[in-house]
Parts: sequence; C-alpha cells; structure tokens
Amino acid sequence: MPRLRWLLVSVLLFAAALPGIAALGLRVYENALVRRTEAEVSAQAAALAASTALVWPGAQPAQVDEAEAPPVPEMSRLDPYAAAITTGIDLRSTPILPERPPALPARAPPDPAALAAAQRIAPALAETKAATLASIVLLDRDGVMVNGRQTGWSLGRLPEVRAALAGGSQTVMRLNSSYQRGWLLHWLSPATDIRLHHARAITVNGQVVGAVLVSRSPSALFRGMWEDWGKIAVGAGVIFVLLLAIAAVLARAIVVPVERLSDATRALAQGRSARLRAPTLEVREIRSLNADFALMAEAINRRSRYLRDFAASLSHEFKTPLAGIRGGLELLQDHGEGMSKAERARFLSNMEGDADRLSRLVSRLMELAQADMARGDSEARGNVAAVLARLADAHSSPQFAVTYTIEPDYPLLAIEEEALETVLATLIENARQAGASALAVTTGHRGRFAGIALNDNGPGVPEADRVRVFDPFFTSKRETGGTGLGLPIARALAESRGGSLELEESPRGACFVLTLPVAG
Repeated sequence: MPRLRWLLVSVLLFAAALPGIAALGLRVYENALVRRTEAEVSAQAAALAASTALVWPGAQPAQVDEAEAPPVPEMSRLDPYAAAITTGIDLRSTPILPERPPALPARAPPDPAALAAAQRIAPALAETKAATLASIVLLDRDGVMVNGRQTGWSLGRLPEVRAALAGGSQTVMRLNSSYQRGWLLHWLSPATDIRLHHARAITVNGQVVGAVLVSRSPSALFRGMWEDWGKIAVGAGVIFVLLLAIAAVLARAIVVPVERLSDATRALAQGRSARLRAPTLEVREIRSLNADFALMAEAINRRSRYLRDFAASLSHEFKTPLAGIRGGLELLQDHGEGMSKAERARFLSNMEGDADRLSRLVSRLMELAQADMARGDSEARGNVAAVLARLADAHSSPQFAVTYTIEPDYPLLAIEEEALETVLATLIENARQAGASALAVTTGHRGRFAGIALNDNGPGVPEADRVRVFDPFFTSKRETGGTGLGLPIARALAESRGGSLELEESPRGACFVLTLPVAG
C-alpha cells in the first residue's frame, strides 16, 4: 500500500521536472537541427568544391585506386554524414559572430581561371540554390568573388574564408538580422536569428585555387516541430493522459476519503450517525486517519450515552433527598407551630439524613470526576505487598478475614500507592457489605501487565445486575447509605493509569480482577 508522502513527492517531482524536460528537449532538438544543417551545408560545399575543381581550366583528372581507398564504415549506410563529415557547431558553446560584413572592393581583378570555372558550373549552382535555398559564393585564391552580383568584390578578410584558402574548411555561426524575432522567441529557439557559413577549399592539381562559401539558415525549431507535429502531439497526449491518471489516483486515494471524512465530521457535529465507507484505493495515512476517526466517533458516542445516562441518574439521585427536604420544610412551615417537639425532631432528623445523603453524593461525584479526569504519573511506583498488608490489617476482623498471596518477583505497578489503595479498599469494603466472611487476594504477572484478583465467599452478584454493576448510582444498598459510585470510581482510577477493572465469573461469591501496567 503506497504512502501518501511518496505519492505527493512523486507528483511534485514530476510536475517540477516537466518544464526542465520540455526546455531540455527543445534545446537538444534545436541543437540537432543546427548540426543537421551544418552537415548539409558541409556536404553541399564539399560537392560543389569537387565539381568546380573538375571544370577548372587546366585541371588534371585524379586517379583513384579503389583498392587503396579507405573503407567506408558500416554506419554510413544508415547516416550518410557519419563517415565523412564531423559536425562541430554547438548552440551552447560555439560563439555567434556578428553578421557577415559586406564585401570590399578587390585590389586586383578576379582570377580568369576562376571566372571560367564559375561560368561552367553556374547551372549546377543555380539548381543547388533553388533546391536548398542556400547562398553559394565561389572565390578565387585571393578571396575575390567570381559569381553573383558582387563579382569582383572581396571576402578574403573573413576568418572562415581564410581558413578555406589555407587548405581547410570551417563553419561559423553569424547573426542574421533579417530573421530576428524578439527575446521570447530567441529564448525558445536561439537558431531563429543565426545563419551558418561554411567555407571549403577548391583544390586543383594539389594546389588551393579558390574556395566555395555556402551559407544557410538552420532548420527553424518551429518548422521542425511542424514537420514532427504527429510525434509531438502523441507526446503531449501521453503526458496529458499521465496527468489525468495521476489526478484520478490522487482523487481516489486522498480527495474522496477526505471529503467523506469531512461529511462524517459534520454529521457527528450535528449529532447524527457518522459512518465512514472504506475507499476503493487506500494509502496508509488515510486508512489510519479513518480508523482514528472511527475510534473517536465511537468514543464520543459512548461518552454522550454515558453523560446522558449519568445526567438522568444524577437527577434521580438528587430528586429523592431534595423532595424529602422540601417536604419537611413545607410541613414545618405550615404546621410547625402545632407539632409536638418529638414530631419536629423526627422531621428534622429525616431532613438531616437527606442532607447527609446529598453531601455524600456530592463528595463521591467529586471523587468520580477527579478519577475520571486524572492522568497517572509516568514515574509512579506502587508496591502491592505494602498496600495489601495495610488493607488486610485495617479491614480484617473475626467476622471478615482478608488474606493475600503474592507470587515471587511480583513487579511494582505503574500507579500511585494512594490510588491503588483506594481501588483495593473499595473492592474489599464492597465484599464485606455484600455479606462475605472471607476475601482472598491473589496476584499474577504476564508481560507488560500484572493482575490482582479479589474473590470473596459472599452471595455474589446476581446475573441481572452483572452488566450494570459499574454504572454510576447503581447500588443494592441504597437504604444503608450506598451511593453506587464506589465501583465507577475504582474503575476510573484503574483506566486512567492504563489498566482495567472487570467482574469475572466465579464458582462462588464475586471475583473482581484489577489489571495494571508494570512500572517501567
């Protein structure tokens, strides 16, 4: 089952990576387009240089021995530029030179041989220009143009031309002001306002006799994207579908359970039943949250029932003595003068008894509230042997014997000795009031908890009263002053320390088992 944090981290990482992936993809794609253009102009220049050398006046046909020719790598069958042409332009590192400066007047007229070769190859140049939309300029050995409208003008000072006239070749990137598109478009596609210039030497009979200069704008990013719109559309569609899928997963795993939890919370606040339906796709945190909410709702419902029943019982318990006091007061007010001294004393005695009962009820209610709200001290250590020794000595009599047996190495308990003594004293006193003549206390220890069992030989708890014995105000000794709050107070003290107090089955008498955590 996935964790919520990993789902969120995955989504955030994916969302954060999308712009970088897109920008990186565009830049890589743009760089590939520029390099492809470089390879194309290099190939055109190589072909034009070789063709011009063939028609150059006085050129001797070269003899090529195929047996001595270098082998063509197998890769060249797939990529025609891989074997012979190596690209070197990189948009990230290659400097972009200023726009190509205009040609200057030449110091000497162009080479007649170069002019003748240009005239012969002019049809091929025209066809190449029309097919590739490239600018093609032929230069003699001094860098003077021998074709086009600026024939006789010099480009010899250009670094790429000087490299070619030195017997090599060079490709440079230059600004192309006629295609500038603004900052945003330049950021998306830096190649929109540059032009590639490639110069290559023309070699005849082993001598450099001129150069060919080919320039062309690289394939624009947006043109390339338009050419590959199908692939791009498929990629965008896949990303969109992935986002929808992730959104659906998050909705089922997080949004829907949270909405249901919100509805259940409102229902609980309005006093209605709050039940959560398990989601079809759970994460651990949501499942834990639902489980905690269910426990909270059950605790609130149980507490509400307890408070409702407690209020009803409290009203009933207070109503009887208050009614007695009120009735006595009315009799004394209406007929006090005609009553004898003995009658007045009797009514006052009854009123005093009712007042005493109310006082006991208030005191016990305060004890119950303190026990219910108290939280045990984590450093508390209760010695059962010492507490039982004191209680046995205080409560034992010829009519009621208290005995106890403590197993060896019995641990200290995580409860204050005063609270432990209160709980055990309540149970011992209940056994004595129930008519038992003997009470046996035994202990047991298992793991993190230890138990204390109190079993008397009295009449026991009737079956009909067993489920109500821990209810506040439930007592069978009301006529003798019982408040029905002793056992609820004892249980509250035990539960506030992480333990429990239960009435267990017993073949004779009543058996109460107190369970408390072992002191750590």
